[in-house]
Amino acid sequence: MFRFAPSPTGDMHIGNLRVAIFNYIVSKQKNSKLTIRIEDTDSERNLEGKDREILEILQNFGIQFSDVLYQSHNLKFHQQFASNLLQTKRAFLCFCTAEELEKSRKENLKSGKPPRYSGVCETLSDSEVLNMEKPSVVRIQKPDFSVKFRDTLRGDFEFQPEDIDNFVLLRHDKTPTYNFACAIDDMLSDISFIIRGEDHLSNTPKQIAVQHALGYSKEIEFVHLPIILNSDGKKMSKRENTSSVKWLLEEGFTQEAIANYLILLGNKTPKEVFTLEEALEWFTISTLSKSPAKFDIEKLRFINREHLKLLSPEELSKRVGYLDGNIAKIYLEEASTLKELKEKVGKIFKKREVDEVLGKAISEMEIPEDFGEFKKSLMTRTGLKGKNFFKPLRLLLTGAENGPELSKLYPYLKIYIKDIVK
Repeated sequence: MFRFAPSPTGDMHIGNLRVAIFNYIVSKQKNSKLTIRIEDTDSERNLEGKDREILEILQNFGIQFSDVLYQSHNLKFHQQFASNLLQTKRAFLCFCTAEELEKSRKENLKSGKPPRYSGVCETLSDSEVLNMEKPSVVRIQKPDFSVKFRDTLRGDFEFQPEDIDNFVLLRHDKTPTYNFACAIDDMLSDISFIIRGEDHLSNTPKQIAVQHALGYSKEIEFVHLPIILNSDGKKMSKRENTSSVKWLLEEGFTQEAIANYLILLGNKTPKEVFTLEEALEWFTISTLSKSPAKFDIEKLRFINREHLKLLSPEELSKRVGYLDGNIAKIYLEEASTLKELKEKVGKIFKKREVDEVLGKAISEMEIPEDFGEFKKSLMTRTGLKGKNFFKPLRLLLTGAENGPELSKLYPYLKIYIKDIVK
């Protein structure tokens, strides 16, 4: 079983979409199921409707999944397992205040020690715990062994108990922390393969420690994907427009091209332009680069244009929103996104000032089949030549001073010409 576990706290990041795509591909290759787990336990950061938006994006990209789970629905299980760990002495109640913890952290830093938990509540007796009148959190006992796991992409990892520390499992309000909820949910869903970003690498030993403390010893395969960098070579921030899948779609990049580019990023592929379904045939996650990949918007534009070229005129017409997709096809010479195509093709049908001489001549003539005849007849009727003819003619027919050759556009424009000059 595979899982993709997004949080409904903002627009889907392209790094998250890449994780979803790879989970989908590998789950299909292994004939396994993929579940979507909405990690919504941080109620203060959740945004209304973002869960539905995430699911819609996945469906639009052709990412098939078996079911959708909400982490908040597992709250009773999180609390039950925390209780189990307390009873077996694999966890303990901590009554330290935020001020006490901060003071301890600063003292550790001052003396050159890591800012870890002091362990002050770890040795409290049962009677001392019962007499406490302060709110508490639940902390895990550090494991008495090193936690080891293998990453299919990066190799073997080993973490010592000190690296794991006595991290919090349940907060004061008895809601689970990320690592605890994640570990429990993976157990409940019988997850066997986890593909996620490398920013989760330090979380993995903590989640394994929780599972071992509960007696769960299933071997899980891991892949921690390298992060995506921006054009400056820095980690791509959620505040950058290009990091948002929603923004890219609104800018006119197609699902096919975005998926293509994210699979291509940091990867050696048999060809540059391909579909998600084609990638199922040859994709191998173990051959991905371990190094961060730089996001290149211009490369995405190139890939997007190539995918738009592959669309039939009918499909392109549907996506652009104008009658004749052949016109849009011609404009792909100078446009690379659906948004750019809409703007350029839209100028043709937008009401505008028409050159009186040309407009009158066109309104009085029969529109010929051939552009050469059309041009010759107009020149004869108007007496215009050279720039004085072609510049106003282009403006009249396309609404722009520059663009594709009129001879290419004419076969598809001729049925609209009479309407344009009205």
